[in-house]
Amino acid sequence: MSDRRDEAVVVRAAGALDLDSAPVLRKELHHIEGSPEVRVVIVDLEAVTFCDSIGMSELVLALHRGEAQGRRFMLAGVPAALTRLLAVTALDRAFDIHPTLDDALRAATAS
Repeated sequence: MSDRRDEAVVVRAAGALDLDSAPVLRKELHHIEGSPEVRVVIVDLEAVTFCDSIGMSELVLALHRGEAQGRRFMLAGVPAALTRLLAVTALDRAFDIHPTLDDALRAATAS
């Protein structure tokens, strides 16, 4: 579910990001957060088909934990429905969002 790419660790989410799957994402993100050498976390959402409030909460909590640890937290490949949800909730201003994983990786190495 995650792999190291240059300056970043990429976490790939797929399918529904909801009550059933959010604990899997949380576990993976906690594992990464325990690695002080990781400076950038990118969550690739390209394959996510649905995200409810539980999934959104998990992303927000991960963003806050990353900020507290001085770690950059990015989203990549955000599907249209989730993009709308982020815009409606104004969370699109809180997250560092990139259209594709490659764009996020370029931004991670540029900083």
